[in-house]
Amino acid sequence: MSFEQQLNIYLRARFTLMVVVTPEEERALQNVRAVCDRAKRPCLTWDAADSFQWLTGGSESLPTVKDPLAALDQIEKMDVDALFVLKDFHECWGVTQVKRKLRSLAQRLKMTRKSILVTSPSSKLPPEFKDEAVIIDFAPPTAAELEAVLNTLSRAPGVKVNLTKLGREKLVQAARGLTAAQAQRVFSRAIVADGVLDDRDITMVTEEKKQIIRESEALEYYEHTESPSDVGGLDVLKEWLRLRERAFTQEARDYGLPAPKGVALIGIPGTGKSLTAKMIAGLWRLPLLRFDVGSLFGSLVGESEERARRALQVAGAVAPCVLWLDEMEKSLAHGGQDAGTSTRVFGAILTWMQEKKAPCFVVATANDISSLPPELLRKGRFDEIFFLDLPTVAERAEIFGVHLRKRKRLAQDFDLGRLAAESQGYVGSEIEQAIIDAMYVGFNGSREFNTEDVSAALKRQVPLSVSQRETIDALRDWLHEGRAQSASSPGT
Repeated sequence: MSFEQQLNIYLRARFTLMVVVTPEEERALQNVRAVCDRAKRPCLTWDAADSFQWLTGGSESLPTVKDPLAALDQIEKMDVDALFVLKDFHECWGVTQVKRKLRSLAQRLKMTRKSILVTSPSSKLPPEFKDEAVIIDFAPPTAAELEAVLNTLSRAPGVKVNLTKLGREKLVQAARGLTAAQAQRVFSRAIVADGVLDDRDITMVTEEKKQIIRESEALEYYEHTESPSDVGGLDVLKEWLRLRERAFTQEARDYGLPAPKGVALIGIPGTGKSLTAKMIAGLWRLPLLRFDVGSLFGSLVGESEERARRALQVAGAVAPCVLWLDEMEKSLAHGGQDAGTSTRVFGAILTWMQEKKAPCFVVATANDISSLPPELLRKGRFDEIFFLDLPTVAERAEIFGVHLRKRKRLAQDFDLGRLAAESQGYVGSEIEQAIIDAMYVGFNGSREFNTEDVSAALKRQVPLSVSQRETIDALRDWLHEGRAQSASSPGT
């Protein structure tokens, strides 16, 4: 249900106190005006700077009061069945007299056709209003609304537009997740930069969007440069992903397929879980957002939950996208040492994962399953849980080849079979480090490094499978108990 439909129903049902949660006051007021115009209901706004103003076309003179308590008195006295929009009134939540007056007024207006609407950037309400007020979330602009912003700018005098139909669609898609005001600024900057709006501006919009998303304090925008060829092994997981490569298209919707929810990647450190998250975004050509849950926690009461809500709302607006929860055991492991804040944040994330409608694919990685709450990994949160085990001998040979090609070396110049055999028990990150160590030996000897150098580097290392044998064995036992699917085909 859209915001306008919700507001219309609440007004007809004579709800007396509503709170619209949004940082986009201007766009919210445009929607409120549209609802009131259709319903032929008068609408007034009030703020501490300009007092009462008509939002819809009224002509009667209005009282000039800039004190919030006096403004509430005037609302009660006015002989007009109107909707009163109070701007920035959340700043008055801490004033006892104003809070009491608003609560009493909301109760007395129940027998009238007057209603009060408060615009606020935060969904945090005083506990006294929990039973009196209804909270309405104001969603970020849709693709159609962003295109309307683009069309308005395109019609401005002197603006040159050289966009193909596909280019316009990609430009609008690049702006998903921005507010209408932010999108207008980004489009305007693109026009001013070179005097014309064309397909080249898609990159500029994407770069600007990265900066704005970072300001959410919990999301980081990643470029997807990795492909399946950059990840050695994991053939079962790669095939699972390829089957869902077109899952976010309209063709899949028409076939009746739901959008995939996500995967959990559990396993041994260094086996490529983070690399796989980047590879998924590259394979599906979707934006990759890293969700830093640790940065959500603030010092003020309710601040952490509000940050989580905003971050998840942005992720939903950017969708289709890949949302990466990295090392979730560190960020979501919760206890009783923070007055329940981490528990509430964790619950909000779980609820969003279960109920989300936007095509936002969650990739959650973890090294230690013992500290994860059991409700996180149950079916319904994720489509599948994959375990990334120690690489097999064939996978190790492939991993050696990947890292040699990454450093512009020919894999056929090295004895990959020998290196794969000598690196039993090594994970991908340890194999990569052995190649780097061998390169240092060759570089300082003013020669090209070779198989012998890599072999010697391997022997100098102590792999995790040895130094943390008990931890690794416990993780592998978890897989053998049938709690997850192996990301690789069975091997020696």
